[in-house]
Amino acid sequence: MSIRHIVLWKLAADDADTRALHAEQIEERLLGLRDVIDEIEHLEIGRNVVSPQTNWDVALVSQFADADALERYQVHPAHQEVAAFVRSVVAERACVDYPA
Repeated sequence: MSIRHIVLWKLAADDADTRALHAEQIEERLLGLRDVIDEIEHLEIGRNVVSPQTNWDVALVSQFADADALERYQVHPAHQEVAAFVRSVVAERACVDYPA
């Protein structure tokens, strides 16, 4: 059973330029994982363009073969490096994993 992994982030920066830079950096770093982590079947990033006062800033939509593949992705050193950067620039995180 495939697992779809969706994560939303609200960035911590107060000014729009810094939020835009951090969103771009998150996107670049996460997209770079596609060439490094075999477990990733699908990965896309969306940066919010409407209602920045109320909407989340960045969305990750990814898919894995199963929960074990998702776990291997999450503990992979390359993912851990990206996750550390993301944690350094976000204020809030929401996540859902469901059968795809």
